[in-house]
Amino acid sequence: MGLPIARNLARAGFEIRAWNRSPGKAEPLTGDGATIAPTPAEAAAETEAILTMLVDADAVIDAMDGDDGALAGAADGVTWIQMSTIGIEGIESCAELSEQRGAVLVDAPVLGTKQPAEQGELVVLASGPDGTRERVDPVFEAIGKNTLWLGEAGAGTRLKLVTNAWLVSLVEAAAETITFAEGIGMDPARFLEAVEGGPLDLPYLELKAGAMIERRFEPSFRLALAAKDARLVQEAAERHDLELPLLEVVAERLAQGVSDHGDEDVAATYLTSAPTRS
Repeated sequence: MGLPIARNLARAGFEIRAWNRSPGKAEPLTGDGATIAPTPAEAAAETEAILTMLVDADAVIDAMDGDDGALAGAADGVTWIQMSTIGIEGIESCAELSEQRGAVLVDAPVLGTKQPAEQGELVVLASGPDGTRERVDPVFEAIGKNTLWLGEAGAGTRLKLVTNAWLVSLVEAAAETITFAEGIGMDPARFLEAVEGGPLDLPYLELKAGAMIERRFEPSFRLALAAKDARLVQEAAERHDLELPLLEVVAERLAQGVSDHGDEDVAATYLTSAPTRS
């Protein structure tokens, strides 16, 4: 996600200094005029804004804090646009760090996977101080098709968790529905025909169920990341004393598939229900 986001910002005219824990993964950005920095601190030196898109809260904090962290190289008052999916505790840690280091935090996770990121069609769930909107809206316009402003920092993360609860539930339901159809001798493609165009149809259902039927699991959203996001949803529910057994089962089921299929698309959760099928 970070690569296409940075590329779209560079192509929109922003000056980009990028850092990645695996430097080779950032090298393609040089073709778009970006500079690859050896440390987060050097990437953030003299910049107006820092954007983080990393796998989890630990990775974000590691990149931002410490002697070589981005906030060590940034000026006081720098805008920190945090776009990773890191959960409620994660964004609270970022808020605490930003306050300690004099940064202004904008919590702005996104809806969308690799292809929407490449096409600049993400949906940005933005939250933060009112005074930051004018500064960061041009960034969001370069990478997304729509921005929802939701209030104080943290609201973006909460809405991302809500949408992820729906997403992972839908994918697991599709996986078990396809498995059930095959198990009782019904062509699962007829299920998609039956719901097509009606109130039970969804574009995401067609996309993921079609991938399961055709055994296409090239990753646009890796199963390992979906399992991580489901865990963040479960942690948030527990924190708020919510009893949500469906989401607990979905999180457990996605986690079961990670060891064998974590680098494949989330649709590969189907293989946990139908492991003997090729």
